[in-house]
Amino acid sequence: MAQKVLLFADVGIDDVIAIIYSYLNNDIDLVGIVADYGNIPRENAIDNILYLRSLFQSEEAETTRIYAGAEIPMTAELPEFVPEIHGEFGLGPITPPTAGENGTFENFFEIIDVIEEYQDELVIVNIGRLTSLATMFILYGETMREVKEYYIMGGAFWVPGNVTAVSEANFHGDPVAAQIVLTYADNVTIIPMNVTERAIVTPEMVNYIDSTTGLPLIKTLLDYYYDFYKERDPNVQGSPMHDVLTIMAINREDMFTFYNLPVQIIQAVTGTERGQSIADIRAFGNLEEESETEIKRHRIAFQLDYPKFFKQFMTIMSGQLFE
Repeated sequence: MAQKVLLFADVGIDDVIAIIYSYLNNDIDLVGIVADYGNIPRENAIDNILYLRSLFQSEEAETTRIYAGAEIPMTAELPEFVPEIHGEFGLGPITPPTAGENGTFENFFEIIDVIEEYQDELVIVNIGRLTSLATMFILYGETMREVKEYYIMGGAFWVPGNVTAVSEANFHGDPVAAQIVLTYADNVTIIPMNVTERAIVTPEMVNYIDSTTGLPLIKTLLDYYYDFYKERDPNVQGSPMHDVLTIMAINREDMFTFYNLPVQIIQAVTGTERGQSIADIRAFGNLEEESETEIKRHRIAFQLDYPKFFKQFMTIMSGQLFE
């Protein structure tokens, strides 16, 4: 039976590829998408989801519910967007046909309906800022305990960040929200940059997928994405699929090596350390805190089996079996 998934996303290029992967994968039933600010403004994220639904002539795509998520972080700052990475609308050089025509779209409270409908059959995957997900824990704490599992793309543990030397974008963009989620959520799996940076899709892989699928969107997006990474680092061999890897982890846990550790997010307003994710690897833990309450540990992916990633990604995206 396909896993029911509620996706929280800011719908830039790698988010779009993650959504496409979900629609193509028979083991994933994408029942809803929460459109958040992050890579792009929230209204553009909504436009992108509607555009993607129009490209897929499937019952799943047509019935995927869309929810308008957060527009600003819990830090009350104005978000900074990254069109140089994802394009103005989050689709590289593409402008959705109905961009800006969807008007006011505010239905956040309806997210509770899908959670109550599926309860412990539902997995929540967050591949953008954690503002909306944190809001759910603030408003509906008891209901959120009914969710089966949470998968979060975020953090960088003892590896370079992609916003600062130590901080990854989702945690850096709203460290308050990230800490709320990690404080109150149970059954959390974190997919950090330790593994997502290794989930590389090369131009050759993209060209093969393009030759076997009727979706030219994929090559257009990933060529644009790769151009950014290539300009930043001429030695890079392809584009990292941060968000796709997080979706893949739902039913391909065999690709990873995990450790269960306590995690704290640095709450600095400014500076290199803002949003830094710190895992406590001491064998004895924090004895002072443990004397007062049980320390919550989260499952963190630290190693990726790339050949398994390659086979899974290429099989689903190309429609051809890779052994």
